[in-house]
Amino acid sequence: MLNELEEFQSYTQFPVYAAKGKRDTTYLGRFTYEILTEFHGLGRILTILARGYLWKDGEADIPRARRALLAWCSLPETKKANPKEDWQYKTSFGELHEEFPELVDKKGNGWLYRHVHKLCSFVKAHPDLVSSPAQRSCLDLRKGFDKAWRTKVTQMQVPLFHRETKGGWVLRFDDVLAAAKEQGPLRNDEIPLAEDTLAKLRELTPKGVPETVLPTLVRYYLAHRQEDTDWVVLPVASFDAYFGTTSFSHSWLNNLPEEVIQRDRSRKDPCRYQIGELSL
Repeated sequence: MLNELEEFQSYTQFPVYAAKGKRDTTYLGRFTYEILTEFHGLGRILTILARGYLWKDGEADIPRARRALLAWCSLPETKKANPKEDWQYKTSFGELHEEFPELVDKKGNGWLYRHVHKLCSFVKAHPDLVSSPAQRSCLDLRKGFDKAWRTKVTQMQVPLFHRETKGGWVLRFDDVLAAAKEQGPLRNDEIPLAEDTLAKLRELTPKGVPETVLPTLVRYYLAHRQEDTDWVVLPVASFDAYFGTTSFSHSWLNNLPEEVIQRDRSRKDPCRYQIGELSL
């Protein structure tokens, strides 16, 4: 979450499809099952991707970044698919393989499509290394991911001011590219904290919450706070993926001390937060 260059690599390089035990989710990479089944946090993932391909020598190449997004999101056409008319949105972009070989193959298998199918193959082959809830989630992916992802990729291509209402309340590539241009090139914001601050945060960390959680949230806040507000958006789903467990959103977040993390509890994902005096 702090090193965006490292985060970008996790979305363009496949993880090791292995696990040492049922609590090990290495095979998921920087994703959770909620991200893959509900697409929570997808906007941040696509924005990180777009920023990685958008900027070159200080100049923004929006068409190139859009092509990269299409390549990453690509999935092969079904065998029974009819040829697309000019007004229809295609979802297979194998022709972009030469430009983005790391994102899509010649058959239109995009990075995310391949990742989901690889992790599902691992889970199916190694049920002894995967928890029962994870196996059920993976079964849901095998049954419904392709169809849901194809619908999502189609929706994301709807232009910003399209007259049809079906594009009114969905994430679009136009939104992602606008955010990517505003946020600029990828950064490494790993801000060091003083040892006395780290010691204080360790003392305040609730039982059952890893000691890395509070320092990470404080560093993220300091790196992203704007001059005109004390609030910072907390991308909860992305932090779940960063910590490798949905325990962050389902359990740890609600137990963090308010004297350190003061957050808007009206929303779960995303929400906003600020840090108290004790953490500075």
